[in-house]
Amino acid sequence: MNNFVIIDGNSLTIEEVVKVARKGVKIKLSEQAKENIITSRKTVEKLIDKGQVIYGINTGFGKFSEVAISPKELEQLQKNLIYSDAVGAGDNFSIEVTRAIMLLRINALAKGHSGIRLETVETLINMLNSRVHPLIREQGSVGASGDLCPLAHMVLVMIGEGNAEYNGTIMNGKNAMEMAKIPIISLVAKEGLALINGTCAMTAVAALAVHDSYVLLKSADIVAALSIEALEGIVDAFDEKIHKVRPHKGQILSAKNLRNLLKESKLTTRQGEKRVQDAYALRCIPQIHGASRPAMEYVKAVVEIEINSATDNPLIFSEEKEVISGGNFHGQPVAIAMDTLGIAVAELADVSERRIERLLNPALNDLPAFLTPVAGINDGYMVAQYAAASLVSENKILAHPASVDSIPTCANQEDHVSFGTIGARKASQIIKHTQRVLATELVCAAQGADFKGKDKLGKGTATAYAVVRKKVDFLENDRILYLEIDDSQEIIKSGELLKEVEKVVGKIE
Repeated sequence: MNNFVIIDGNSLTIEEVVKVARKGVKIKLSEQAKENIITSRKTVEKLIDKGQVIYGINTGFGKFSEVAISPKELEQLQKNLIYSDAVGAGDNFSIEVTRAIMLLRINALAKGHSGIRLETVETLINMLNSRVHPLIREQGSVGASGDLCPLAHMVLVMIGEGNAEYNGTIMNGKNAMEMAKIPIISLVAKEGLALINGTCAMTAVAALAVHDSYVLLKSADIVAALSIEALEGIVDAFDEKIHKVRPHKGQILSAKNLRNLLKESKLTTRQGEKRVQDAYALRCIPQIHGASRPAMEYVKAVVEIEINSATDNPLIFSEEKEVISGGNFHGQPVAIAMDTLGIAVAELADVSERRIERLLNPALNDLPAFLTPVAGINDGYMVAQYAAASLVSENKILAHPASVDSIPTCANQEDHVSFGTIGARKASQIIKHTQRVLATELVCAAQGADFKGKDKLGKGTATAYAVVRKKVDFLENDRILYLEIDDSQEIIKSGELLKEVEKVVGKIE
């Protein structure tokens, strides 16, 4: 049982999303979830038998909600919904995002407010567990009514249409299902709408982004600490007394992290020994990094709620025997959260690039110019800073909020949309850029530490140095650098840097 994540619609965590999406952990429905799904479906069938008019079950969709659909056309209505909504553009989502989308749709359906059949949910579970991954286009969602377009691409494979990846091969959906020995389904009343009306695409991207942003935030303190030593930074700025009199929690935690990482260092200085004050990129690390922490806490709280929410429409309330149309599909909570996350993470890259400049510019330090021992014939890390600057500048564009825009759709029936999926995708890209900038700083800081004396590093930074030096050697003469920075980025992204340092200094907050 421990090899499965149990899905009940209410208790899924971000870490479990990561396990299923990235590590291939399988899932099972709880018995209560099965009961809830069955009960909800029975409620829908009873209401249909009574001839009650219910949006999306025996009416058209959106502006066509006033059009009645005859009983014999209900199944065709659901299939047509999938066909018409599968109009995605651009590249496909990665397999890990696709798996997260499938998982979150299953979890939402498990709450028992969607009126879908149990066998339909189990089809999607079997696809996830057997690694049948629909090809889902990244672009096309306006974030209300939910993620109709990307989720329709997911459902195409369930009905033997569209395309999927299975065992590393791209094939049509019918073949993928046959090879995995999963029967394709025919959608009955309400099922097409239940499968696609919700925020699961934006929230899938968001959940993975939240996980990655926390790893990145903590790693940023580690990387910055190594830069402090390479630049013989002044540790007085991290004194606990300073931060207690401006008691922002994030600032206090970041300063504490730096103090712990720099314990036993013989490279740091005190105010007045070499300089009275450091530049802001060093002196204000707790204030800058710390400011991102409460923003990320807010984002995490939103995403934790959203991954356990019923976000389709209409919703079935079996105890009351009611079907109520509402707006839980609207992605505004996620949209604002993802815009916030993008800004919070972009700032980590901003200040990291400034530390790279201080490590490379001989006018700002006493290190060899561009960290090369033989200047002129060698450029060292000169152009690595150019690449970092390029990513920082691109982040500024990506950090423009998506949620402040709205283009009405569906003949003005859907007259305000969230663009939450765009916001989530942008935040995810900012995270990748920021990983790269910090990876560049990490190799530069390690190079600087070699010039200053790696044996003088602090307790935590010595470990950080050792981790990066397993993959990236000292730069004696110019060589191809991008693959080494790739390795450094993977050290940060995978959490290896954070994990190894925490073994030495304890938990990084």
